[in-house]
Amino acid sequence: MYSTEDYTKKETSILNQYFTNVDRPVFAIYNLPEVVKGALFARYSRTTKSLRRLFLDEFYSGTEGIFSQTVTESEVNSSRAERLYDRVFSEYGDDSVAQLGSAHVACEQSSNVLTKILERGRLTSYLEQSTRYIFYDKKDVINQFLYYVPPEVFNSTNKNEYSKILDSNFVDYSFLVRKIYSFLQNKYPKSDRDSQSVYNATMRAKACDAARGILPAATKSNVGIFASGQAYERMIIRMNSHPLQEVQDCADMLLEELRKIIPSFLKRVDIEDRGIKWSNYFRNKRINMEKISAITDVEAEPSLEVNLIDWDKDAEKNLLAAALYEYSSISEIQIKRIIETLSKEEIHRIIREYVGQRSNRRHIPGRGAERSYYRFDILSDYGSFRDLQRHRMMTVEWQRLTTNHGYITPELIDEVGEIKRWNNVMSRSEELFHTVNSISGENVAQYVVPFAFKIRYVMQMNIREAFHLLELRTSRQGHPDYRRICQKMHTLIRDKAGHKLIADSMKYVDYQTYELERLEAERRNSNKTT
Repeated sequence: MYSTEDYTKKETSILNQYFTNVDRPVFAIYNLPEVVKGALFARYSRTTKSLRRLFLDEFYSGTEGIFSQTVTESEVNSSRAERLYDRVFSEYGDDSVAQLGSAHVACEQSSNVLTKILERGRLTSYLEQSTRYIFYDKKDVINQFLYYVPPEVFNSTNKNEYSKILDSNFVDYSFLVRKIYSFLQNKYPKSDRDSQSVYNATMRAKACDAARGILPAATKSNVGIFASGQAYERMIIRMNSHPLQEVQDCADMLLEELRKIIPSFLKRVDIEDRGIKWSNYFRNKRINMEKISAITDVEAEPSLEVNLIDWDKDAEKNLLAAALYEYSSISEIQIKRIIETLSKEEIHRIIREYVGQRSNRRHIPGRGAERSYYRFDILSDYGSFRDLQRHRMMTVEWQRLTTNHGYITPELIDEVGEIKRWNNVMSRSEELFHTVNSISGENVAQYVVPFAFKIRYVMQMNIREAFHLLELRTSRQGHPDYRRICQKMHTLIRDKAGHKLIADSMKYVDYQTYELERLEAERRNSNKTT
């Protein structure tokens, strides 16, 4: 039984404009500025009032009557909300209130170097324009292919060479993606079962997947971001310390636009002894570590595409202890002593019970599966890295993009007889990389590197995240390259770490090969819309 607060007729009329109900204990807030919504919750933790009563007593300052759906300063006291934030930040030191307001932001015409930096934050939501569903051979309003020219190059002596080579690469991309598309149409005639839209989308995805390796990291993309004020603050502070001008310019634009809607959350970013000091900390640390890293300037040894380099040797017992902890009343140390008395068969039986009867890949074991970890060192094409890096709940660290590790060539390039064209693109891109590197430095030189070139990175994940990553990224509709990488991860967990039970519990890891990866997904999407 829930108690119901009494409101006057006038109060009810006001509340109905901003709350989804006035008589139930669960309700949503809408039609209010982000700063007011966040301040309401910040004040909420320090009052005995209900949220709706708090709004009426301390934040609403409108006149009588039914108001329009557009909130004005005369109706809602935003200035009070901003003063509250200032006090909570400065007097209480409570950064958590910066999690209570959020904003949607679009970052368009961002290079594929910048998008990886934007998407680095762990507690932020992103959606990035895909290279799989559109052809990247269109030109913009000024008749230029969709690539970014960094200021460091625009103001240098090799600007013309940069544009000439990237233009040539996009011309070759256009030729290849459309030749592959036609080749696939001949190889896989449309079935009567499929609509023309399903068939076209499947062929387009397959062609784009094969040709995307030509696209340079300078290729422009659009990124949609949804984040809290705290996440944006930290994103901008980190970006301000980055060596690339594009990243710093984007940080300035983010700050300017976000201050139009959630200004109170971002006041510290450019204060000398707060945000600026924080950015300087990141910058100085990076500069010092780059100098120290000279000790690693040795000839690289041959490397596996995917290598499991560290893992919890006692993963099964630790997983079991963490799983039992939630349901027990004794310490984990005691639980582990009890586990030592169990047979391996009994340990496996209990783990299987904990994993449960999974009927789809979204049924993932609980947080006990976060107890143990796997760390992989990966050397894959940049295109695959772009897809895998977005799994931000993992620890992902990557090195600069270079041409030093070579590149991949999809089988379809050979099938359509265009190996020479592909190799020519990679060869001239490699030459341009060294030219830009010599003039503008290795950070700027990343822009010219095609997606087909390899990049080295580490991915560390707990068991629970491994379930999510490996089952999702090996599913049929995935890109063949990152499917292969995740299949190798799974095999290493089973064979190198020896965690057969854990690996076998990931029952939706898919090792099959498919000629038309997107076909079934497009069919499902079509059925949902008809």
